[in-house]
Amino acid sequence: MLVHLVGSVPLPDSETVFRTVAAALGPHLVRLPDGETGIRQRWIRFLQDVLANHPAIEVAHDLPPFKFTQWDGVVVREIPRLRVRSGQEVDPGLLNTGYADMAIESFAVFDRLQRLGAIPSRVKFQVCIPSPLAPIYNNMLPADRPKLIPAITQHLVEEVKRIAARVPNERLAVQWDVCQEVLAWEGYYDPGPVPFEQETTAALTTIGNEVPSGIELGYHLCYGSPADEHLVQPTDAGIMVELANRIADGVRRPIDFFHMPVPKPRVDERFFAPLRQLRIAESTELYLGLVHYQDQRGDDARMATARKYTRVSGVATECGWGRGDPARVSGLLSSLDRAATVAASA
Repeated sequence: MLVHLVGSVPLPDSETVFRTVAAALGPHLVRLPDGETGIRQRWIRFLQDVLANHPAIEVAHDLPPFKFTQWDGVVVREIPRLRVRSGQEVDPGLLNTGYADMAIESFAVFDRLQRLGAIPSRVKFQVCIPSPLAPIYNNMLPADRPKLIPAITQHLVEEVKRIAARVPNERLAVQWDVCQEVLAWEGYYDPGPVPFEQETTAALTTIGNEVPSGIELGYHLCYGSPADEHLVQPTDAGIMVELANRIADGVRRPIDFFHMPVPKPRVDERFFAPLRQLRIAESTELYLGLVHYQDQRGDDARMATARKYTRVSGVATECGWGRGDPARVSGLLSSLDRAATVAASA
């Protein structure tokens, strides 16, 4: 059975990530991310400065910050609100997230290691990029979301095009990270001028259709983990299934994979039952993030229940590991290896 890595790995640099993960999981891997080291370790936190430094955007000092709160009521941090300056438009050419530059730099390391045999030849280089709505929902005033969505969408699409021009497309996979959209459907954010269901569906299908057809395309659905804990605990997999179905209906090109998290306590059938309604192509792989640190019995129980309701292509953890304890990396890799091996033989 296959193993999917969501993205972030708390190791010093991309070479260490590539070597460590490939050595531990090589036979199970189809794609390999660079670990989102450096400024991406906190996922999109650095994008607040990217947006705030745009000449058409300002910090709303007169308004209280957004309290980024996880499921148990703990406030992870307070995020200053941003807004578009009166009478100005956001020029996408003045946004600089750096995703293309970081991906191109990491691919050079990946390519070298693959040529040396440290990474299996069949494994593709996986680039993980947040959806356009992720930094908008976290940082912008709700009323100003429509003013920024077109610009950041265009920017991120151009970043993918830049990557595609520098990395052989047949060796590349693009994963769009979908977290804030899931949270929005859970009622986590204040509503804006456009209903969340309409806004998120449009954005996620647009960015999927813009990935060149020669590149693998996937979506990681998420409930957040800024402090290695979900921001919302899902009632069941229903919202993720609905989002995946809308994406699959709207994206014209093939979708190669979806990833969905499974919380540790959820071995019950109620959580997995909505997966019966999942409408994705037979060729689309489904990875369930049901592997948890040193929880072999739980991993097996979650897999057994999941298989009652859907086909499972591979295993994963709930989210990336970048905000977690680096000492757990080897244990997580071992857990993934074991879960994939056991599931393949079941």
